[in-house]
This record gives sequence, structure tokens and C-alpha cells, in this order.
Amino acid sequence: MDMKLLALLALLPTAVVSVASAAESTHVLTDDLVKHWQTSRDFSVAVAEAMPEDAYSFKASEPEMNFGEQINHIALANANYCSAALGTKSSVVKGADNSKNTAIKNLEDSYDFCLNGLKKLSDAELQDTVSTRSGSITKFDLFWGAFTHAAHHRGQTEVYLRLKGITPPAYKF
Repeated sequence: MDMKLLALLALLPTAVVSVASAAESTHVLTDDLVKHWQTSRDFSVAVAEAMPEDAYSFKASEPEMNFGEQINHIALANANYCSAALGTKSSVVKGADNSKNTAIKNLEDSYDFCLNGLKKLSDAELQDTVSTRSGSITKFDLFWGAFTHAAHHRGQTEVYLRLKGITPPAYKF
């Protein structure tokens, strides 16, 4: 047998393992998620900052959460979804303080917790499943669920701003 062919055959398993490892350690999807999560963080904080402190108790209607509760709700949901995906506990906990400073701090902390955890995951790890009260779900689905949940409630807070005569910040994609 030719020595070049033998050398090639000897290296083939290493090449296959290297390609498989590279595929597992890619961050294409993760990087895209991080980009959109960072945009969501910046936009959500801008919306929260746009409401004056004295209007944080404002409700669009009686059954609704007030503005501060909405911001804290986004923060707590982010923390819960991401805690489940990452298998770690977040420092954001439900509290009764819905003031502007506390709500914005909770919001920033929750986004930072999610972003820092997300940045450590490979694309393959996003496909890993975790067990929740509702059953088995991928880490990707948990991050995506939190992202869409935040967008839903942030959209509600933009209505609150408009009801107070405040133009919401412009969304940047």
C-alpha cells in the first residue's frame, strides 16, 4: 500500500472527529440570539427609562399590571426562563418594589444574566433538552420563549407610554 494513502487513512479518524467537534462548538445560532437579546435589552431599558418615576404606578385599565409591575414581570420571567435553560439560579426575585430604579435594575440584571449564560452555549448545547414543570423543552425554546414574552409585555408598556402622552423610543433592529 502506498505510504501517502496509509498516512491519509491514519489521519481520517482525526479529521472526522475535528469536523464533528467544530460543528458542536459553532456559535452561529448563539451569536444571532445574543445579538437579538442585546437589542431587546437595550430597547426594553429605553422603554422603562422613558416613563417618569411618578407614573410607574399607572395602569392602562384596572385589571392590568401597573407600569412598574410590567417591567418587573419582564425581568422575573427572563430570569425564570433563563434559569431553567442554564440550570443556575438568578439573583432576580419577585418583590413588592415596583419603583423605577428597582424595576430598571431588575430588568438590566435579568437581561445580563440571560446574555452572560447564552454567550457560553454552543449551537449544539442550545438543542439540549431540560426538564421543566411543563415537560421536556430545548434550551433554545426557553430562550426564545423568554424573548417573545418580553416583546409581548414591552409592547404593552409602549401603550402605557402613549396613554401618558410619551412617544416610545424607536426600535432598532
